[in-house]
Amino acid sequence: MRYIKLGKSDLQVPVIAIGCMRINGLDKQDAERFIQTALEGGANFFDHADIYGGGTCEEIFAEAIHMNSTVREKIILQSKCGIRSGMFDFSKEHILNSVDGILKRLKTDYLDVLLLHRPDALVEPEEVAEAFDKLFSSGKVRNFGVSNQNPMQMQLLQKSLNQPIVANQLQFSITNASMISAGIHVNMQDEAAIDRDGSVLDFCRLEDITIQPWSPFQYGFFEGVFLDNEKFPQLNAKINEIASNYGVANTTIALAWILRHPAKMQPITGTMNSARLKDCIKAAEIYLTREEWYDIYRAAGNILP
Repeated sequence: MRYIKLGKSDLQVPVIAIGCMRINGLDKQDAERFIQTALEGGANFFDHADIYGGGTCEEIFAEAIHMNSTVREKIILQSKCGIRSGMFDFSKEHILNSVDGILKRLKTDYLDVLLLHRPDALVEPEEVAEAFDKLFSSGKVRNFGVSNQNPMQMQLLQKSLNQPIVANQLQFSITNASMISAGIHVNMQDEAAIDRDGSVLDFCRLEDITIQPWSPFQYGFFEGVFLDNEKFPQLNAKINEIASNYGVANTTIALAWILRHPAKMQPITGTMNSARLKDCIKAAEIYLTREEWYDIYRAAGNILP
């Protein structure tokens, strides 16, 4: 497993993060096996959110990993809060209450990373700062980040924070690569030139904020996976060709494509299949050539100007 520094923190994290959104779909034995597979592969970074399974995913994880102080020292835990039914809530009260619930469910005294889950239109940065200060000084949270925020939103928040934003979770995959295509099509008048993210990729690189791509195998917004999908014949043919050359699965190449970008991203897997998880972890060992990376990019229908 390869490791990178998470933003401006002191954390060295594996380049593959394990998303636990669907762990409530496993029975206890399968959940234990899945987590053990991750740990054996060096993937000890686990991503949660208080809304996953209404909190049950965090509870199931804690039981499956047999959480205790010895286990806790060997893993990195990240969770997210801020999404409520029909709204987003970054109020001080909600953040503090959410973290207490997360810690209780995960059976731990602290989170390595807490992310604000999507932007709250009514956010008051000073109130968030008060919550973060209290969580940090109490030792309940050691690092902080966001998800799906653009540069101006992060700058507005960071203005009041005493801790750096270390990570930003963004939807990104071979077929959802607008934050790359907008950079390639600068000063063009075609569809790909539309900047929907405020140059968030470049901003995160400038500010040492680690991008954590979510849904790295999905196209659209949870419309399905592009791998082995008849809707993407050219893309799959190219991925399969390169996978064959490396002697790995197509899953491995799809993640290796993300890891090849010099932004040093940390993609979050979503699979609950142990065999597929092993294929994901293998991506840390693959370094695609520039030609292979661009071949895959173009095979997805992306056009070079």
